[in-house]
Amino acid sequence: MSLILAVAAFAIVTTLAIRNVVADSPTSTADALKSPADFDAIADTAARSSALFTEAAKVITDPRCMNCHPATRSPTQGDDMHAHMPPMMAGESGKGGAGLNCHACHRFGNTALAGSRVGSVPGAEHWLLAPASMAWQGLTLGEICRQLKDPTRNGGRSLADIHKHVSTDHLVGWAWHPGEGRRPAPGTQDIFGALIKAWITTGAECPA
Repeated sequence: MSLILAVAAFAIVTTLAIRNVVADSPTSTADALKSPADFDAIADTAARSSALFTEAAKVITDPRCMNCHPATRSPTQGDDMHAHMPPMMAGESGKGGAGLNCHACHRFGNTALAGSRVGSVPGAEHWLLAPASMAWQGLTLGEICRQLKDPTRNGGRSLADIHKHVSTDHLVGWAWHPGEGRRPAPGTQDIFGALIKAWITTGAECPA
């Protein structure tokens, strides 16, 4: 336990020391996200489905989500998705290794850092990276879409399971409550979930 606490203290001190380069660009309100009704005028069902996913992808490709869906087993951070500091390997578990796991620094909620431009250390229950099979960074929207639908890569989820996951999962929801000093994902989790549901209902078509 003492080793974990020491590592956590080191990580926070390191974060504070480099606060001038890792702070996000916070805004008072989230960016707009269209609702499913905004796409009703698209007569072609497949085209409407693809457009709905493209809108939902404003959340999927936002740094709040992308940082936990990296191309490697190392998370990224910040709006510019720079390398995690301190260096971190999440491993197959997605939670890090012995002596330096995610919860050594990321607690069960956001931790405020008074007087720091960073604002807070993000946190939530079961803080971890997405599985390697769900790495999104570097992929096109079409590739992410097809990956999301593929049960062999999405954790065996059906389309209904995917909708439930994005609508109710607490880690997904964290993207709209990321803590002081961090810009939230566009829209709300409710609108995001509604877009995914409408995408599924219209055939779950993917952008090219």
